[in-house]
Amino acid sequence: MIITSLLDTDLYKFTMMQVVLHHFPAAQVEYRFKCRNAGVDLTPYIGEIRREIAGLCKLRFTRRELDYLRSWRFFKSDYVDLLGLFQLDERFIHVSAFPNRPAEIDITIKGPWLHTIMFEVPVLAIVSEVYNRNVHPDPDYAEGGRRLATKIEQLNAVPDPEFRIADYGTRRRFSRDWQRHVVSTLRAGIGEKFVGTSNVHFALEQNLTPLGTMAHEYLQACQAVGPRLRDSQVFAFNTWAREYRGDLGIALSDVFGMDAFLRDFDLFFCKLFDGVRHDSGDPFEWGEKLIAHYQRMRIDPRTKAMVFSDSLSVPLAQRLFEYFRGRSQTAFGIGTNLTNDLGYEPLAIVIKMTRCNGQPVAKISDEPSKTMDYDPSYVAYVREVFQVPATNGKAASAES
Repeated sequence: MIITSLLDTDLYKFTMMQVVLHHFPAAQVEYRFKCRNAGVDLTPYIGEIRREIAGLCKLRFTRRELDYLRSWRFFKSDYVDLLGLFQLDERFIHVSAFPNRPAEIDITIKGPWLHTIMFEVPVLAIVSEVYNRNVHPDPDYAEGGRRLATKIEQLNAVPDPEFRIADYGTRRRFSRDWQRHVVSTLRAGIGEKFVGTSNVHFALEQNLTPLGTMAHEYLQACQAVGPRLRDSQVFAFNTWAREYRGDLGIALSDVFGMDAFLRDFDLFFCKLFDGVRHDSGDPFEWGEKLIAHYQRMRIDPRTKAMVFSDSLSVPLAQRLFEYFRGRSQTAFGIGTNLTNDLGYEPLAIVIKMTRCNGQPVAKISDEPSKTMDYDPSYVAYVREVFQVPATNGKAASAES
């Protein structure tokens, strides 16, 4: 099986799931899958994907895994006790071909948020690996090794110890074994510059720090479970702070765009959160806006972190580090470019929340390459509420 441990997912799934347990245990949600690669037909692999998902739904957390989760101070005992009983349920996920779009695969996840939140990352990893082992049955690992060695040389060429990267590549990795190889090779090759991985299984296996806080789905769901749409970001950050009391202090900025985020990210949140994560839009412009915002709040931006995680490569991370050096702390989470760079085009696949408690939810993006099939009338309403202009007259909505 591709997934052999329920820890083989990103840390932010666990951190968000604890918030769901304690604050929104009755929430009902829906997620939809999208492949953004033109001309890729995944329908021949539906049976194989279903079998892998069936195997995923048989997994339970082991005593060692539960003890590991319990060792982190931000996880509460009742949550870890729940995980001791947890098992993904096949009833909540459906995989089929679109009847009117025969070359497209439809993956829909629908059910209680508490019981479906753990599907996204392993299912994407399954789709990616099933596709790769069918389309590239004899992969060129030597080429992958050469590319990885080049990245290590580039990383070591920056002498400043403050230049740090992490692996964020579980969702679109070439395979589980290749991600393991990449993580272990980076750890050996760049030492303390490699600060950890978002993958909890590999963090446990290789004695690394698991990294992550919140994802877009959390702020999207708060559009439905909060008091009103306009206050959904403030509600999400307040709820997060009540749950974690200062831990896991990196806020996500791009659910409604940076300008709308900064209007809500007031002095209280600027002081409370350790930093902000970038995941769409021009990263240099984003960083300038964030630094200027901190300065307006009379906060030294050098005491705060900017975490970059949008389609990063090592050269882009280097440019961002040099550009913001001495002006702010920086950290870099590199995903597909680390774990799926063997010379083939990787799948650009996502699973995104589209509804919560019967209401549409969305994430606004001005990047046409990140379109997602959100409710267009709701997207137009969100743009009006948060004063987000449409790009080129289009009300596109998406997230990476």
